[in-house]
Amino acid sequence: MKKQILGLCAAAAIALSACGGSASDTSTTDGASGDVTLTWWHNSNNEPGKSVYDQVAKDFEAAHPGVTVEVTAMAHEDMLTRLEAAWQSGDAPDVYMERGGGELADKVDAGLVKDITESASDEIAKLGGNVSGWQVDGQTYALPFSMGVVGFWYNTDMFAEAGITEAPKTWDEMYDAIDKLKAAGIAPISVGAGDKWPAAHYWYYFALRACDSAVLDDAVKTLDFSDQCFVTAGEQLEKLVAAEPFNAGFLNTPAQTGPTSASGLLATGKVAMELAGHWEPGVMQGLTEDGKGLGDATGWFAFPSFDGQAGDPTSALGGGDAWASPADAPDEATELIKYLLSDEVQKTFAENDMGLPTNPSASQYVTDPALADLLEVRDNAARVQLYFDTAFGTSVGGAMNDAIALMFAGQASPQDIVDATQQAADAEK
Repeated sequence: MKKQILGLCAAAAIALSACGGSASDTSTTDGASGDVTLTWWHNSNNEPGKSVYDQVAKDFEAAHPGVTVEVTAMAHEDMLTRLEAAWQSGDAPDVYMERGGGELADKVDAGLVKDITESASDEIAKLGGNVSGWQVDGQTYALPFSMGVVGFWYNTDMFAEAGITEAPKTWDEMYDAIDKLKAAGIAPISVGAGDKWPAAHYWYYFALRACDSAVLDDAVKTLDFSDQCFVTAGEQLEKLVAAEPFNAGFLNTPAQTGPTSASGLLATGKVAMELAGHWEPGVMQGLTEDGKGLGDATGWFAFPSFDGQAGDPTSALGGGDAWASPADAPDEATELIKYLLSDEVQKTFAENDMGLPTNPSASQYVTDPALADLLEVRDNAARVQLYFDTAFGTSVGGAMNDAIALMFAGQASPQDIVDATQQAADAEK
């Protein structure tokens, strides 16, 4: 689920006029009739999500005469590329996916995003603390529809074939599992390092395990990465890369696009596991001919711990996706966002395993056992750390991800990642 939406404009807090005349020029209003056409972009381009959202748009139109919703579904990475271009040309869709954190704060500083604090007050109250990641200075700019945590999705049949009887809880056990999978002729892990962010998640998670919570809180506030725990995270990742657990060609492997992507390799039985978020079952379903993904062979376990770590072992890396609108989008766009968070739509979202719903009324409809387990992990985690590149914003997060990708290629040391990150952070101060 990624990013770098405002690389040229918002990160430097450039005025809105520098990014185009307005944030959204895509909606149209018929002056005589008052009819409105909304544009809505999302990344559920596989079934069942695509059909679900097409029906949601039709239901919204039926309940709002005079409103037409033009839905565009696309692969996640394509959506990010198009969003970045749309923001800079003033053609952003009326409803788009927003990841929050520093990325959203950049947009708010540039006056690009609609404040929905009052217009969606009832929905904000229902979602409670789930909206905190999409608030800036006490105001709410988006409504999250899915929040989850990252962990290892795995093929239970392959683990059994390799003689692995229990999911690893420590990195010593993980390396033992990797050795057993290799001995059985099974590629252990797929990673979409070609898109960088799936590779970056490993460093984020090792940092979450290595660093005390107070250190991470301080880093978010001060952009100070001098604590030794950040170097330790790189040392742990360097050890993992040296163990060669990843699929062939992983440096150019995409995250989720097509059967040869990291998700596709897991879904089609080419590898045993992948580090990914709560979206993985839905993504895998869309990458298999029968639409079932791994089906009954789907397993999940938390990112393992290592000796000497200062972080709480129950802490999890995670985040979510929310619906938001450009500042000058019509009011009907906010109405569509509110409908997307309704009991009705969130129930359908949960029943189709499209993610982990944020509307509390929909939690009971999550039927996939792995996703149901994830809900419990999310709700019981000592800390859910927002993805670092989202938390720290585009410039710092981009430099961090670039350096981590270089480590996967054997071209950066643990200290290099810290130095690149700190250099980008210092430029922000």
